Amino acid sequence: MDFDWPDDNDDRRLEIREWLSSNGNNPSQEALARAGYVAPHWPKPYGLDADPIHQLIIDEELSKAGVKRAAGGIGLGWAGPTILFGGTPEQQNRYLWPILTGEEVWCQLFSEPDSGSDLANLATRAVRDGDRYIVNGSKIWSSGAHRSHLGILIARTDPDVPKHRGVSYFICPMDTPGLELQPIVDMTTAHSFNQTFFTDMELPVENRIGDENDGWRLAKVTLGNERVSLSGEGALWGSGPSAKDLLDLVRAAGGLTDPNLRDRASRLHIEGEVLRLIRLRTLSAQLQGRQPGPEASVRKALADEHGQNVMQLAKDLTGSHGMLVDAGPLGESPKFPVTHAVVEGWQHWHGGFLFSPALTIGGGTSEVQRNIVAERVLGLPHDVDIQSGQTWSESKAQ
Repeated sequence: MDFDWPDDNDDRRLEIREWLSSNGNNPSQEALARAGYVAPHWPKPYGLDADPIHQLIIDEELSKAGVKRAAGGIGLGWAGPTILFGGTPEQQNRYLWPILTGEEVWCQLFSEPDSGSDLANLATRAVRDGDRYIVNGSKIWSSGAHRSHLGILIARTDPDVPKHRGVSYFICPMDTPGLELQPIVDMTTAHSFNQTFFTDMELPVENRIGDENDGWRLAKVTLGNERVSLSGEGALWGSGPSAKDLLDLVRAAGGLTDPNLRDRASRLHIEGEVLRLIRLRTLSAQLQGRQPGPEASVRKALADEHGQNVMQLAKDLTGSHGMLVDAGPLGESPKFPVTHAVVEGWQHWHGGFLFSPALTIGGGTSEVQRNIVAERVLGLPHDVDIQSGQTWSESKAQ
């Protein structure tokens, strides 16, 4: 790391405190957005053009004041940065403010049933017909699509060029005729995912972001932001409780006496510190004008397994009662000294534990992230691509 942390009397801190004093203890999401505090790093008028240090100061001051910003999800973390990067001024003005205020919820329409981790091999077609595109195909694992107003969609617009070159990027209203959602209910009985079907769905040309067939470049912008967003401090893809939250509960309850649990808790602390330092290294690189590269994959691969470890320890600390959704050992003799303290918030931990196996799959599997690190950081040979040099249509004809 290569920066000095601003002291308590830094002018930027004082400005935020003055704003909070003028806007009450619970400012609205819209007030936070208009002040530039929802996405401080975005350019004006949507943000403050804040450098990473300024952004962390804002996060710290809002946290101290107990001010919570609505979770922006895919809209704030992925769609917004891509629209900022490649969208027209009209698209930015139309879509960015509703993202910042939380008025519109977004989903991601990228993965397909037959393309697996090879996203560029997607088969959903968008055929230009005058001032519109006719879309046919399907997407899968569309998280939250049933609750979303809009989706970011990539589709093939030219099948007669190599697979990375014939893709375009679209904004897709989720109430468009010809779009159908089929729920995917997971093993925990939760309906978080969907399969999305497009049957002669029409999208106007103005819903395309960037040039036709330039969608893969924009998709890489989205995926880069996704990997950074999914490897934040929270154990569940940057959200939810963190290792620090769990360990604070452990300390508040007097610590652990079981040597195995003490060892696991110490390892959890080390993992959390390593991830924090990697985040700060990325911050230092940004301050020097360097954009994060493969380190985003390093962070995500480590953060996913760390999140699973946080949730597993949280469950184990509640003993056999950790198998129950709405009950814990309150009023009973706990198996471990810390159990009472941890179980007070167990309903939140329980949902996180059930979800945690998905962490190493979603947003690019851990295996994919390790391949990126092997090839781009360690210089190991790339996997042999037998379709190299072929058009997408030729590869599908084999």
